[in-house]
Amino acid sequence: MRTGGGACRMRKRADIADDAATRALSVFRLFLQDYHPRDFTISFWDGTQWPAETDSPRFNLIIKDPQALRSMLRNTTTDLSLSEAYIRGYLDVEGDFEAAMPVGYHLLGRQWPTLTVLRLGWHLFRLPAAGRYLRNGRQPARLHGHLHSIERDRQAVTYHYNVSNNFYALWLDQRMVYSCAYFETANEDLDTAQERKLDYICRKLRLRPGERLLDIGCGWGGLVMHAAQRYGVDALGITLSRNQADLANERIARAGVHDRCRVEVRDYRDLNDTSGFDKLVSVGMFEHVGESRLPLYFRHAWRLLRPGGVFLNHGIARRATDPQPGGPTFISRYVFPDGELLPINATLRYAEEAGFEVRDVESLRDHYTLTLRHWARSLELNRDQALQVVGEHTYRVWRLFLHGSAYGFALGPLNVYQAVLLKPNEGHSGLPLTRGDWYTSSG
Repeated sequence: MRTGGGACRMRKRADIADDAATRALSVFRLFLQDYHPRDFTISFWDGTQWPAETDSPRFNLIIKDPQALRSMLRNTTTDLSLSEAYIRGYLDVEGDFEAAMPVGYHLLGRQWPTLTVLRLGWHLFRLPAAGRYLRNGRQPARLHGHLHSIERDRQAVTYHYNVSNNFYALWLDQRMVYSCAYFETANEDLDTAQERKLDYICRKLRLRPGERLLDIGCGWGGLVMHAAQRYGVDALGITLSRNQADLANERIARAGVHDRCRVEVRDYRDLNDTSGFDKLVSVGMFEHVGESRLPLYFRHAWRLLRPGGVFLNHGIARRATDPQPGGPTFISRYVFPDGELLPINATLRYAEEAGFEVRDVESLRDHYTLTLRHWARSLELNRDQALQVVGEHTYRVWRLFLHGSAYGFALGPLNVYQAVLLKPNEGHSGLPLTRGDWYTSSG
């Protein structure tokens, strides 16, 4: 009797599992009824698979647990719920991760007909409860204090950049430059493209031996080292990350340029150098500043720069026609807390209001798409090492972040600009009439 009862219970559990997978498949059929051609397969926890509509599927979407569906639908006004379903391991992607991004955009913000909503609700209600997945990993940022205060900005920067120097070293270039590279061809290697970017910035600034250069948000010091080594400047880099500063100064010492190059842990608002700098640069930092602080940011840069000096401001922008997200997003919770992206016209307006003359603006959007794809491939190739260093939760956050950002730049909602800003000297620019010298390498 006991044996028969156990077999009966096993059959019932199997029937429940099969029924759950069938209902999950029905949900996805409703989700994707107008998504064509569906160039991917969907696999469910019991082995059920929905084949692709194409002969060569680009990826396999793996639904590991019924909770994936509930998590995905908890909030469709932003990407947070869908992203957390992946981060927590309820679903996975095998194959071309970037190719999965359009599916996510397709699901977000949909206005489903009432009948479809009722059918979805019926299937979801009858799905079994899920297990627990990846609860003990990277948690959403929890910051304290006034928005964009010095202390809160320090917390935000630390949350992102102090993950682990060893983790970043797994997938960045050998200089650990964590910003858009500059490619000559699409198949160029990342190390070459990043060195070209550093040199391109130095040429845009028209650095000369003996000049004083300030790098605001210098990361691991790649640019200040390059400028000191190749252009003979006296370079100071500042960052809010102790991890970055310590490794940067170790590298500077090993390179033998510590007499004219250093990195300090300091907020730009705390820097009051009365002697001034000949040139200023900020690469991938002002996205952390916040729109409310941009007038202060540019005014302070103006005060630090000597008359006739140039400030190169390099940062990500969003399209002016795109609305702001209607709530917390994956990026704001797990990647860049308190980060703000503005349209380029807003940024330039703040720069001009501080007194700067806008001399040049260049979009590097295509270059950032290539850069992010390099980073994402390297991260995936080094997955086992990454899991040892930071664990699966953090690995998943960055895998999603890099592939999602690559898609955003490729599609166009995201852009990145280099703006060359001049502090005129009694109206005189002191600049050449052409940009010819920008395109001649220092060798």
